[in-house]
Amino acid sequence: MSIDTNLLTHLQKLANISLKEQEIEQTKEHLNEIINFIENINNLDLENIPTFFSQINSALPMREDIPISNTDIAKDILKNAPKSEDNFFIVPKIIE
Repeated sequence: MSIDTNLLTHLQKLANISLKEQEIEQTKEHLNEIINFIENINNLDLENIPTFFSQINSALPMREDIPISNTDIAKDILKNAPKSEDNFFIVPKIIE
């Protein structure tokens, strides 16, 4: 596959962009380089290379859901707030 002027014009319409005349040739060259690179990757023989990671066989690590109450964390967070009281943020009222 290669990018010609007709295909590039079609892509410009789909992407709602406009290229100047001097940019068209350079853009075609860049896109063709990308396509050639991808085609080279597709031609690699990967049959004997083991997969090291697969989403199908992986699972999320499970942990116990244990609530932890640590007031020091709240104090550290609230010390950066402009206003706080009794471990809560004080914010201006927006509904009367």
